Amino acid sequence: MPTTDLPLDSLASLVQGKHPCPGNVLGLHRRAFPASGEQTWSVRTLLPQAGAAWVVQQTRDGQQTSSPMRRLHPSGLFEATLADSSSTPPSYLIRSVDHSQTMRQTHDPYSFPTMLTDFDLHLLGEGRHWRSYEKIGAQLFDVRGVRGVNFSVWAPNAEAVSVIGDFNGWDGRTHQMHKRIPSGIWELFIPEVGVGALYKFRIHSCGTYCDRSDPYGFSAEIPPRTASKVVDLTSYRWNDDDWMARRNQHNALDAAISIYECHLGSWRRPVDDPRRWLSYGELERDLVPYCREMGFTHVELLPPTEHPLSASWGYQTIGLFAATSRYGSPQELMSLIDAFHRENIGVIIDWVPAHFPRDSHGLRRFDGTALYEHEDPRQGEHPDWGTLIFNYGRNEVCNYLISSALFWLDRYHIDGLRVDAVASMLYLDYSRTSDQWVPNRFGGRENLEAIDFIKEFNVQVHCHHPGVLTIAEESTAWPGVSRPTYTDGLGFSLKWNMGWMNDTLRYMRHDPIHRKYHHNELTFSLIYAFHENFVLPFSHDEVVHGKGSMLNQMPGDVWQKFANLRLLYSYMWCHPGKKLLFMGCEFGQWSEWNFEESLQWHLLQGESHQGLSRCVADLNGLLQREPALHQVDFDAHGFEWIDCQNWQDGTLVFCRRGHDPDDFLIVCCNLTPIVRRNYCVGVPISGTFYEIFNSDSGWYGGSNIGNAGVLQATHGAYNGKPCSIELSLPPLGTIVLKPKRDE
Repeated sequence: MPTTDLPLDSLASLVQGKHPCPGNVLGLHRRAFPASGEQTWSVRTLLPQAGAAWVVQQTRDGQQTSSPMRRLHPSGLFEATLADSSSTPPSYLIRSVDHSQTMRQTHDPYSFPTMLTDFDLHLLGEGRHWRSYEKIGAQLFDVRGVRGVNFSVWAPNAEAVSVIGDFNGWDGRTHQMHKRIPSGIWELFIPEVGVGALYKFRIHSCGTYCDRSDPYGFSAEIPPRTASKVVDLTSYRWNDDDWMARRNQHNALDAAISIYECHLGSWRRPVDDPRRWLSYGELERDLVPYCREMGFTHVELLPPTEHPLSASWGYQTIGLFAATSRYGSPQELMSLIDAFHRENIGVIIDWVPAHFPRDSHGLRRFDGTALYEHEDPRQGEHPDWGTLIFNYGRNEVCNYLISSALFWLDRYHIDGLRVDAVASMLYLDYSRTSDQWVPNRFGGRENLEAIDFIKEFNVQVHCHHPGVLTIAEESTAWPGVSRPTYTDGLGFSLKWNMGWMNDTLRYMRHDPIHRKYHHNELTFSLIYAFHENFVLPFSHDEVVHGKGSMLNQMPGDVWQKFANLRLLYSYMWCHPGKKLLFMGCEFGQWSEWNFEESLQWHLLQGESHQGLSRCVADLNGLLQREPALHQVDFDAHGFEWIDCQNWQDGTLVFCRRGHDPDDFLIVCCNLTPIVRRNYCVGVPISGTFYEIFNSDSGWYGGSNIGNAGVLQATHGAYNGKPCSIELSLPPLGTIVLKPKRDE
């Protein structure tokens, strides 16, 4: 009788760790003996570290019996023929002893069925398995009472794939995966692997192999280590039911939205160890109450996804499903978000589907081919960033990206996704010379596949999570970015107003004596202000790469710098559009932002910095209290120029209105350091007006020139209005007037 019926060709690929169908060889198999006509069961297992192995079975009376296994190959391939001729597959365990005489008893991974259904594979291939993160990657399972992890990965062009990890000595021979044809997904359930296990996928292709992090991994080691980590994201118990029930009100287009953009690694560092990051728990203790006290309605986190290089600030991410481990565990990040919600502060994250880095443990040529990217570098590489571009024309890639977006909303209760670098996705010739790009099928420069992906992303996000914001960083004049897809828009909720940001900052950098020659740089934004649902951003991009801090970009002496910055912020908060301000700008950091250092919190000991901080906090309070400043941000009915042509004096006067047209405010800006006394302004009605905000207040560090809080408007047409009011305009200041409604 032969000792084994294992073909030699299977033996060779198996012991090398690259068998394409290990389940055909390993595990439990029916075996026939033609000479006797008998049939029985045989078990094969590959245990490279074992010196001996047994098959352990349980008898009906609860006793265990063990059958020794024959070593078929020095690599650790063992086989046993069981004395069991029944047609029902018997249950068994594998007992082994390694060379240090350590005994281990486990379930055989190849005795378990595959977990992914044919319907799962169909949806994944079709590109419409929107919650594919519940199936692919490392999923905790209980199969027949046995706890373990079902590992799966998409690598259709790989010759073989194995799971390697700290549970098998990182040996690619031990846990070789099954290939699910024709989907190209490899799968294996490994029993007794649990939370905290480290793992990678060893992918064989083109005669070699590479160890890859899990594209769907929920957690990873702290860089520069690169292994993925098994975690249980369902273990956290949320306490934000009230917020989630009312989130659509906080995120509504007519709500007050003031966003604090934050990089968690450099917002604050411990005083006693400035090289260390604050943990998610420490940020919950410090950052949450700070945002509440400053009055911000939302916080926006630079990409919290795992990334190998800290200097990329998270924008070159590997692991679109993994919260970075730099600051703690996924559950600790959930607790931080939960704490924000309990303070009625929404959480937006930067999400980067535009590109990915070339690191060898990431997505680049994942299965030996251009799987996630394009093969042609004219379509697959970013010349600016040295990164690779996703192939948006591939169903599985778009499914991967959209599933990532929904994952953060589902599992982390994120309230908004700010999509980075949308312009680079929309245009095939983005930052390229004429010989560096390939036209679309119609000969144009538009990336048609990326446009379809963006629209589908927005449709699915708004369908699955009504009330969540999607925000585009889009710097061109592409039409309809924040318009619904059914009107041929891209479907975003909001769009960053990069034109307003550039024009306004350029104007404010001018010395006040020259500003009258650049008056149109301020007024131009109202020509297109209502073409999109705009966010007015002063983001991290405006305080890096030699641009200097916001305070240092202001002209004049120290007093004028602070006055100009208060003027800029008050003009911004009164201008139509939602607001975004990068951390440190709210108190006037002198230094340009450095991701490796804490913000200059010691500056708040100075009165000028304290005053600027109070000004921003009061502007946030004013924004939330006054419907006229936030209810009609995206329609011309919410804004009216009263005087935009006084370039000689350097002043602007306009009116903001809420849903109720009788609920209005008058905003007056003096963009010069000259006090304008007895300055006449046209207003719609006569009666009492209150000065409800003055950026020149002594409380903010200003010269305290104002109007004693109350003014009287009288009949007498001016600026095309039936009534007028005389007031004092403070130097480099903004005042906001509100009529007494009962009059």
